[in-house]
Amino acid sequence: MKLACAALLAALLVTVLLHRATAASRDPLIERGRYLVAFGGCNDCHTPGWRESDGQIPVSRWMIGSNVGYRGPWGTVYPVNARLWFQETAEDQWLFSVRTRGGRPPMHWHDIRFLNVTDQRAIYRFIHSLGAAGKPAPEDLPPWRTPKTPYINLVPQQPEP
Repeated sequence: MKLACAALLAALLVTVLLHRATAASRDPLIERGRYLVAFGGCNDCHTPGWRESDGQIPVSRWMIGSNVGYRGPWGTVYPVNARLWFQETAEDQWLFSVRTRGGRPPMHWHDIRFLNVTDQRAIYRFIHSLGAAGKPAPEDLPPWRTPKTPYINLVPQQPEP
């Protein structure tokens, strides 16, 4: 019985993966989204090790968020695991976020708003097509809490006279 259940689960997994691959090959926006994510610098923050690897991280590890925070007067923010978020968020919700969401540095919501709706959809469809992976990023912290994770300090410094 256990062997039959395992075989059934394996067959189901293969079916889901084949469906995902087939859907990706049919939707030209997915390839456009991959291009926009790479060119737009999304991986710089949302893919651990991207900059250090000179962009040589396999797509299977793209957009999983990071535990490296960005700290400034607003507190400490963490790059969200977009793959988990996009599995829970409908495309229309993503488009609404792009239009209405404000943000704290270093996220570039304002730049994404300059894209046309087709390109915004392409980003969503590409990231959504990757499926869930990784774990959630740490919760953002208020300014008075010191992070326990690595962080990049984004506070401008005045030169000494």
